Amino acid sequence: MAQDDSTLGGYFRVHDRPPAYEGSDGHPYTVSVETEKTANLTAPYAGYLVFPRWAQSGVGIVGHVETRTLVEAATVDEVTERLGTLTLYDIQDLLEDAIRRSAEEKDQ
Repeated sequence: MAQDDSTLGGYFRVHDRPPAYEGSDGHPYTVSVETEKTANLTAPYAGYLVFPRWAQSGVGIVGHVETRTLVEAATVDEVTERLGTLTLYDIQDLLEDAIRRSAEEKDQ
């Protein structure tokens, strides 16, 4: 039975690595799920995505962009599970938004 790799969590399970993207800025990116503790007692964990930007040669990471907080939940596992339901198309859209925001911040 084929496993579904159309979501972020499914892709990690099937391929045992993060998906790779080419951003609109021409750079290659991968994606990482990040969580952090917050002061919110009802949802003490927040989750977001970090997109490491790789050198054109693929030899190393030369920067990154990241999303705003996407999920708040009671546990790290819940945050990870909810972020894992994002489709790979959703991830591409979030990457493009992060690239645009980063460019706008540099222009200010």
